[in-house]
Amino acid sequence: MVSYIPVLTTLFSIFFLCRIIPHYLSRKSPYLLWWTLGVLTFGLGTLTESINAIFGWSEWNTKIWYIVGALLGGYPLAQGTIYLLMKKSFADISTVLCTAVIVVAAVCVLLSPIAIPEGYDHRLTGRVFEWQWVRAFSPLLNLYAFVFLFGGAVYSAVQYFAKDRGPRFLGNILIAIGALLPGIGGSFTRFGYVEVLYVTELVGLIFIYFGYHMMRKDRTVSLHANQQAWEGAPSPN
Repeated sequence: MVSYIPVLTTLFSIFFLCRIIPHYLSRKSPYLLWWTLGVLTFGLGTLTESINAIFGWSEWNTKIWYIVGALLGGYPLAQGTIYLLMKKSFADISTVLCTAVIVVAAVCVLLSPIAIPEGYDHRLTGRVFEWQWVRAFSPLLNLYAFVFLFGGAVYSAVQYFAKDRGPRFLGNILIAIGALLPGIGGSFTRFGYVEVLYVTELVGLIFIYFGYHMMRKDRTVSLHANQQAWEGAPSPN
């Protein structure tokens, strides 16, 4: 039954999207746009996992899963945090560079022949790619996403801890935990334990949602200058 957990995660992603899209449309801030894209790609990744569980393995579903899950992963959420916390020039440059790397990596994944290993059990894994070198892209991209999403949430939590230890502090703690869990699950996937990823994705997204929800409902003034300039109202981080 663990194989069907991504169905629940996909449904929760849709719920999350229904909450964050109106928020973005009412504010039009860059970091909310990236967070919206992050929830979308998260849901697309778990959708491919759901398809694999319900309909069985296919080459194209595996490749799409690898692109939206292993390559994109937490990148959009991390990029949103960069737009929130850092200078726009750095955010723009990092967007162009990382997007270019992701596009190149995605093309390589799509072009890679499939080589089914002996005894393969039809779980989703990058081991089926004949060009195994394409898997070298994902650790770099995932490290980038982890540093800025997890690191940004911890940085914000420290700032709010020094101020009032209120909802924004707790919300950032939840986001940091939520960012950490799928990364742990992804590490297990590289060793063939994809079921661990299914569990950590669901729990991680729930943590991220409630962190986002707590800060959206909070009415205190943000400590981040970018957020004050763009919105003057609470949102992620």
